[in-house]
Amino acid sequence: MIEKAEDFLSLWMLLSACFGFLVGELCGDYNRHRKCLQRENDELRDRLDAAAPGSPSIQHALKEQRGVINDIHRRLVTVSKGLEKQAS
Repeated sequence: MIEKAEDFLSLWMLLSACFGFLVGELCGDYNRHRKCLQRENDELRDRLDAAAPGSPSIQHALKEQRGVINDIHRRLVTVSKGLEKQAS
């Protein structure tokens, strides 16, 4: 096995270096993900703040779209009724 103290010491140094590398890699990965998530949260918060005060509400946009669809429908019905009368 290990007979000399130098062999034990070099093996211990190698194991501790490997362990330190693994711990550093895991902590660095955790910090990188945390910073990325914080940056994305900040961007979303800024977009939410920018969109809230002056923009029209979703209900208003839907009401406008319904109005446009109703206008199109009314015109199509009028045209289709005119075509039916011509075909008769």
